[in-house]
Amino acid sequence: MPKQETITNQREQEILREIKLAGGSCRIGFLARTLGVSDETIRRNIKTLQTSGLVKKVHGGVSLAGQVSVVAPPFQRRMDKNTGVKKALAAKVAEMIKDGDSLFLDAGSTMAYVAQALQNRHELYVVTHSTAIAHMLSGRNNNRVFLAGGELRATDGTAFGEDTLAFIKRFNVQYALLSVAAINVRSGFMLYDIQEADISGEAVKRAQMSIVVADSTKFGIRAPITIQSPQLIDMVVTETPPNDDISAMLAQNEIALNVI
Repeated sequence: MPKQETITNQREQEILREIKLAGGSCRIGFLARTLGVSDETIRRNIKTLQTSGLVKKVHGGVSLAGQVSVVAPPFQRRMDKNTGVKKALAAKVAEMIKDGDSLFLDAGSTMAYVAQALQNRHELYVVTHSTAIAHMLSGRNNNRVFLAGGELRATDGTAFGEDTLAFIKRFNVQYALLSVAAINVRSGFMLYDIQEADISGEAVKRAQMSIVVADSTKFGIRAPITIQSPQLIDMVVTETPPNDDISAMLAQNEIALNVI
């Protein structure tokens, strides 16, 4: 019995470590694969950790108690990174969007640049969970902007939670415009935060066309949360062609590659 307790405590420590490395939240399946155990084993350990007040269950996974579940740098730092490339990507995306189009924009820093590039468009129908993006596009050119409610994340004023998901599910738009943290041959399109991935996943399922906007630094790296099956993504807009492996993954899933 004492030996089993030691093993369990060790696994709980490993779970906490992996959640921290993932930025504060991750899915059950990711923990199970990483630690080489079953989903049910992870759930039992998480139940103990939750009783101890160390973690809390969230939709589809687990997060550290009392911690914002983000591994990416603070929003302003992300806005200041690769600024020229992000502006160029945003300009390219804006060329695809016509007056009167309907679209979902996620809360990534690249989408903030896309929103800026769309400020000259008229009568857009915009769905977002980012207060920053809503502010950029509301009250302009007869746009209609729908901002999802929910708990606001302190770092960037983005709404998350069940209410946010329920709101997103009410819309069907022409375009879902998405940021990602990583584009990986094995797992496809990935993010660091469970709740961001859930929202993006719902938007993808309800859009006529899903477009990932990502600079080339996202190619070939990993993040813990998969957004959706790559087959649900229609296009990637980037500034540099990816390597052969990623190009093959895109081609296999019939994802158009738009290099600016």
